[in-house]
Amino acid sequence: MYNVLMFVDSGVDDSFALMYALMHPNLNIVGVVSGYGNITKEESIANTAYLLSLAGREDIPIIAGSSGPLSGEIAQYYPEIHGKGGLGPIQLPSHIGNCEVYTIHKIMDIVTDYPNDLIIVGVGRQTDVALPLIIHGSNAYKNVNAFYIMGGAFLGPGNITPEAEANFYSDPIAANHVLEKAKNIYLHPLNITSRALIPPEVINLIVEKGKSPFNLLLKPAYDYYLNAYKKNVPGIKAAPMHDVMAVSAIVNPNLVTYVPRRVTVEQFGSARGKSIADFRPRPSEEPKETLDWIGMDADIPAFIEDFTLIFMRGLINNK
Repeated sequence: MYNVLMFVDSGVDDSFALMYALMHPNLNIVGVVSGYGNITKEESIANTAYLLSLAGREDIPIIAGSSGPLSGEIAQYYPEIHGKGGLGPIQLPSHIGNCEVYTIHKIMDIVTDYPNDLIIVGVGRQTDVALPLIIHGSNAYKNVNAFYIMGGAFLGPGNITPEAEANFYSDPIAANHVLEKAKNIYLHPLNITSRALIPPEVINLIVEKGKSPFNLLLKPAYDYYLNAYKKNVPGIKAAPMHDVMAVSAIVNPNLVTYVPRRVTVEQFGSARGKSIADFRPRPSEEPKETLDWIGMDADIPAFIEDFTLIFMRGLINNK
């Protein structure tokens, strides 16, 4: 069993990642930090509360994340991809939001409660992952086992600019700080997550035959997300579940092939958000403690099979 603290912005793919984690028998979610990203912080918190309520896991603490990046810029949202509220056309019940929400300081309480027995999953902007490192210093996460992060793009195009991926572009200062200060980072960039395509037939099968408590929202949210991708990526026939891959990799250690490199993120200028690593045949030597694990290949058929099996199953109560 892996104890997981998740950092999300609860747009469509973040929400699928949270649903996947809630249903996986080997993942125990010990908290969800919900902040700005594809949607506002308030919308993100509401979506997280909704998903936890559907799963019957209101016991999992929700932590309010940030409203914008460390630079102080106004955050840019993407309703054309994720819908006005982040779950495509889904409108939340009116009672959602009447739940206890903790401050950012709860992160360190959880880290303290699970010494050397905690994985941090960051599938949204890296602002909230970075804050404890800024407030408490470089040792804030010294007892965290690993970080599984969705972000960056290597040897391929970005999705916000020609070189930058959305999570890193939206707060490059935070992304660079996390990559420089945190240890044992497993990075899942666009070059593998863009291939994590879940066909609509799989969603239809899950909704028809599966026992997921999320079945009523899966197809509307997925269809909205896929239609948005069809406008931006000519010829695409399935939607990429970028964030689910980062979570699936925790429990499926052979899913992703990683290479060790030091990663930095360009913070300013025309290359803002670009993730940088040395891929020369003989890269410059870097101190071992500065190396990150970059996902460079993934077993996509295995990913689709795992996604299908987890979403087909009934809910496992990990309380």
